[in-house]
Amino acid sequence: MLHRVMLTLARCPEYPDGSVGRGYEMIAPLGPDGHLDAGLWRDTRDCCRVRRFWAGERDRDGRLVHRAGGDGGATWLIDYEDWTNEDDEPGYHLGTHAFVPGEYVSIRDADDGVYRTFMVTRVDLASAGGRT
Repeated sequence: MLHRVMLTLARCPEYPDGSVGRGYEMIAPLGPDGHLDAGLWRDTRDCCRVRRFWAGERDRDGRLVHRAGGDGGATWLIDYEDWTNEDDEPGYHLGTHAFVPGEYVSIRDADDGVYRTFMVTRVDLASAGGRT
């Protein structure tokens, strides 16, 4: 089943209280345990979309992608442009983390290469069509 997942920046040195103005909203293929489901992704990949929102910047729209290779044999990442890998934002072991409220995930920023931690703040069933 596809779910709408909201991630917001967790506390860090630059934002000691975190930031609800920085994060990601994604339509993700989650299994019953809240983990990303590669089989479901293969069947619904066109609906697995991501919107990156960052205060003071334009939103960026991309796709949630499951790619072979990387630690554990596969990598989940956000792809903004099909024609280049330079703007990809891979997650740190996203396949092993449960996307349930209160949990944390890390995503590497394409601009500066820094991994930032985000808190899962909301998970709902996605509406028909799954668009963010």
